Amino acid sequence: MEENKIQNSKATVRTPIIVGTTLALGILIGATFFGGRRPAGDVSRSSSKFREILSYINRSYVDSVNTDSLVDYSITKMLEKLDPHTYYFPPQDAELARSQLESGFDGIGIEFNVFNDTVYVVTPLAGGPSEAVGIQSGDAIIKANDNNLTGKEASSTNIFANLRGKRGSVAKLEIKRKGFKDLLKFSVTRDKIPQYAIDAAYLMSDKKTGYLKINRFTETTYDEFKEHMANLQKQGMKQLLLDLRGNPGGYMDKATDIVDELVAGKGVIVYTDGKDSRNNRKSHAHIDGMFEKGPIVVLVDEGSASASEIVSGALQDYDRALVVGRRTFGKGLVQQPIQLSDGSELRLTISRYYIPSGRGIQKPYVKGHLENYDHELDDRGKSGEYFVADSIKNNPKMRFKTMGGRTVYGGGGVTPDIFVPRDTSHITKYLMELYGRNIIREYAMSYANENSKNLSKQSFDSYLKDFTVSDAMLNDMNRRLNQTGVTYTAKEFADSKDFIKSQLKAAIARHIWHRSVKNGLNNEYYQIIYQDDPMIETAIKSFVKAEKLERERKL
Repeated sequence: MEENKIQNSKATVRTPIIVGTTLALGILIGATFFGGRRPAGDVSRSSSKFREILSYINRSYVDSVNTDSLVDYSITKMLEKLDPHTYYFPPQDAELARSQLESGFDGIGIEFNVFNDTVYVVTPLAGGPSEAVGIQSGDAIIKANDNNLTGKEASSTNIFANLRGKRGSVAKLEIKRKGFKDLLKFSVTRDKIPQYAIDAAYLMSDKKTGYLKINRFTETTYDEFKEHMANLQKQGMKQLLLDLRGNPGGYMDKATDIVDELVAGKGVIVYTDGKDSRNNRKSHAHIDGMFEKGPIVVLVDEGSASASEIVSGALQDYDRALVVGRRTFGKGLVQQPIQLSDGSELRLTISRYYIPSGRGIQKPYVKGHLENYDHELDDRGKSGEYFVADSIKNNPKMRFKTMGGRTVYGGGGVTPDIFVPRDTSHITKYLMELYGRNIIREYAMSYANENSKNLSKQSFDSYLKDFTVSDAMLNDMNRRLNQTGVTYTAKEFADSKDFIKSQLKAAIARHIWHRSVKNGLNNEYYQIIYQDDPMIETAIKSFVKAEKLERERKL
């Protein structure tokens, strides 16, 4: 597969430029891209004016003023005049933002949930420091190092500030546990806590389809991908269902590495174009991939962005995969993260990226008027796009061709080959109350803890086949919701009942079988909730077309 096999007109395709290791969302390209194209004097004069005003405010303003907050506010408002993805993180948020893309962080090793302004342990991570000292699912963390974590103090910022910390440091926790009158005290020595990018990787019931769900493209995504793909191939995988729904992106080089494992030849995977030519790079396929033969279906939706769009769009451009779902988000801008001296971080847009056919996937925006951009996904709903394929308004001026001559569009995300509408038949106000008050998750946690001995005795396959969420369980759960002041609505409950049962069964399974898992996979959970998923069902049926696409690609 050579890059010159994709033919688009010179007016359509921008001159290819050289692309290398980048990030999408916080896209890392390097540290020496700012050579001062604008005369330094202009910047100096502008900044001098700002410093002068700030100095007058600090010295003479009638009231006391926090100048740091004024500076942060000024920076934020200034960046609103640029694009939607140039962003400033103040020091207290920067470390948390960076940790989302790292391989792990230092902390106490729990998955938690905030319910009724209280931090509850969903599960202590297997092999982590909290599990080692005896912290259990359902424990409520009341204090950490004498700092309250309840009520107004149960904010994400405060929780992370108290539970995360340097490896080897100690978090002294005060915990409320069901059945104990007094608070229990634990000293947890923080350690490195791994983060996983792949939520599920298992062979489906047909024994030939490998299902793999990537939640974002982090430092470890590519290594996790190779490990799980190798295991699936050992189990007999013949075709791949790659789920990128809700994946917001991450490191671009991890996305291109995965594409390289799936496409043959030396073709272009992605290239970038920026004002500074040093930001222009090109990335080619260059290795013998582990799954270059065999049909692929990729699932996407409006939550699939950035690096997810590179993977789905590149595979579509090379006719290597059939894309199923709904139009993706449409983020085609590249950011460079710049750490500032006070610990804050600027993510500055430095280029646009383009996938193999030459199309850019960035949706339109107007500088300084970002409110319309923020509401674009809502506008899709109002126009009916989530429910009717014909409601997708592709720009006819952004028409491109795949290697096999199929028509694709740029300028607004990746449009799927096969559209699947949203299923809202089960969405009711009552269901939203259950979610909003975390009743399903909280009930599943307590049920799993109370019945763990009996449930753990059986295999997951047996649980999947035989376990049924009873009406008594549903009634008990509904009573918990009613106690929060929500009135039971019989019709709404009936409309959501099957969905609630599936979610509850999956959440219980996750508590029971995830406790012994150390690779981050939630296979049991996803095997249950996706049993009746319309997009999964459509994807399975689409492998016939995916096989045809592969045959035609080889001709």
